Amino acid sequence: MTPANTQSTSPLLLQIRETIITCERCPRLRDYCRGIGETKRRAYLDQTYWSRPVPGFGDSRARILILGLAPGAHGANRTGRPFTGDGSGDFMYPVLHELGLASKPRAVTRDDGLKLRHAWIASVVRCAPPGDKPLPQEIRNCGTHLAQEIQALPRVRVVVCLGKIAFDGYMALLLQTGVITRKSDYHFSHGAEYPLPNGLHLLATYHPSLRNTNTGRLNRVMFTRVFLRARELAGLSV
Repeated sequence: MTPANTQSTSPLLLQIRETIITCERCPRLRDYCRGIGETKRRAYLDQTYWSRPVPGFGDSRARILILGLAPGAHGANRTGRPFTGDGSGDFMYPVLHELGLASKPRAVTRDDGLKLRHAWIASVVRCAPPGDKPLPQEIRNCGTHLAQEIQALPRVRVVVCLGKIAFDGYMALLLQTGVITRKSDYHFSHGAEYPLPNGLHLLATYHPSLRNTNTGRLNRVMFTRVFLRARELAGLSV
C-alpha cells in the first residue's frame, strides 16, 4: 500500500501510515468511500479508486504542518494522497512550488514524483465525508491519527489550518492533549495567527476549495501571504 513516490521517512511514520490506511473506526465514512470508488465519476471510470483512509504526506523533517479538512470524494479518495487530483490541489500546489515547499506545481497521482520540502500535509479526517461534513465523533475518532503524526514530526514549528473545520479540529486536539485550556481564546479568520503555549505558531487561511477560489473569497495573493508568513515563523529563508 506504499506509494511509489513515498519520500525518505522514518519507520515510525511508515507504521502510522499503515495504521491510518487500515482504519475502520467510522462505518459511515468507510461505506461512503467504498461506494464512491465503485460508482466513480464519469471522467475516472477507467481508474481504480484508493477508497481507503488517506495518510499524511511530505517531508519527515517538516517545519510546517498543513492541515486540511478531509479527502475529496474524487480527489484524494481516488488518488490516495492529500490534495491530489482535485481543484483545491490545483490551487495550492503551484503556491507551495513557488515558495520552495513542493518540487512540482501539479499533483495528479500519488506516483507522479511530487515531493514536499519542509512541509507535511495531512487532514483532521482521513476519509471523504458525505457533503464534506464529517460528524463530530468522526473528527474525534481521527484525532488519534493526527496526534501520532504530529508526535512523529518533532521539527514542526508552524501549523497552517486550511478552513474552519480543520482549525476547530486542531483546537480540539490541543485541548484534549492539554496544550491549551480553552478554545475560546482562538478564533478562526483568514490570516489569523496565534503563538501556542507549546512554542508552535498557528496560522489560518480560508480553505482552497473551488467554492472559495472561484468566487474570489480566496485568491492566490492572500494564500501566498499566509505561507510566506509560515516560512518566516518556521525559520526558513524567504
